[in-house]
Amino acid sequence: MASSQLKMTAKDRAYEFTKGRVLDSTFAGGDLITEGEVAEALGMSRTPVREAFLRLEGEGLLRLYPKRGALVVPVSVGEVEAVMETRMLVERFALDKVLAAGPAPAIAARLDVAIGAQELRAGEGDADGFVAFDREFHTTFVTAAGNPIVTGLYDSLRDRQQRMVITSLLIDTKRIESILVEHRALTEAIRTGELERAQSVLTAHLRGTLDLLRPG
Repeated sequence: MASSQLKMTAKDRAYEFTKGRVLDSTFAGGDLITEGEVAEALGMSRTPVREAFLRLEGEGLLRLYPKRGALVVPVSVGEVEAVMETRMLVERFALDKVLAAGPAPAIAARLDVAIGAQELRAGEGDADGFVAFDREFHTTFVTAAGNPIVTGLYDSLRDRQQRMVITSLLIDTKRIESILVEHRALTEAIRTGELERAQSVLTAHLRGTLDLLRPG
C-alpha cells in the first residue's frame, strides 16, 4: 500500500473509496449502498464508513436512510444545465483571453500531450483515465487565461464534471471518438489563433455532452 494511503485515517479511506466509486459510476445514481458493504471492502468497522457517508451527504452525493443505507443521488437535469452553462461561460472567456494576442502554439502543444494521453487511455479501455485527461485538456487553456478567480471557480466544478462526462460515456460509448475529434479541432484553432472557430468548436463540444445527459 502506498505511504499516502497508510497515513490516511479510516474515515478518510472510506470517504475516498466511496466518493471515487460514485464519481466513476461504479455506484450509479439511484443505487442503494450500505455501510456494511463498504466496511467489508475496506476491512474496517462501520463507524468510519458512517462518518464518510455523512460527509458525502453534505456534498450532495448521498442521501442517507437510517437502517437501510445510502442512496446515490442521481445527477439532476438542473445540475447538468447549471454546470454546463458555467463551463460554457468560463471556457469561452478563457479562449477570448488566450487568443487575444493571436496564435497560441505553446498552449496547443500542451493540449496535444493531453490528447495523446486520452488516446492511450481510450485504447486501454480506461474510462476513468480518459476522463481525467479530458479535464486536464480543458483546464490547460482555462488556467492559461491567467485569472486565478476564474480558475478557482472552474476547479470547484471538478467532481461534477467528472461524474457527468463518465455518465455521458456510459450512455454512448462512441462519445469517446467524438470527444477526441472535437479536442483535435479545438487545439488546431488555438494553434492557429482562430478565435471564432475555437468558440464554435467549443460550443458544439459542450453541447454534445449536454444533449446526452438531457432526458430523452
